[in-house]
Amino acid sequence: MGWLYVLFATIVEVFWVVGLRYSTTILEWFGTIIMIVFSFFFIIKACEKLPSGTVYAVFTGSGAALIVLVDILFFHADFSIYQFLFIGLIIIGVIGIKMTTEDAPSKEVGEQ
Repeated sequence: MGWLYVLFATIVEVFWVVGLRYSTTILEWFGTIIMIVFSFFFIIKACEKLPSGTVYAVFTGSGAALIVLVDILFFHADFSIYQFLFIGLIIIGVIGIKMTTEDAPSKEVGEQ
């Protein structure tokens, strides 16, 4: 379940980063703030199941790769083969971290 929270946080991150760049009305800014809150909520939930360093590395790496892809696909940003190569390296790193990290055993309520 921890990895699912990281995935949700990464997806929501795309919305708030785009919101930071393109929001112009109060409603859009409010939506951006809500997305930031959800993103950090999912990060906190993921850190309950996974090591925080791993969560942060995967969240920032995959979020950065996804934001670059969204920028290229939807906002027609310039793209080079080098960017493709480096995004691929980020994705390989994220997969490697996921494959080598185990979920923490869940604690029962009241256990320390």
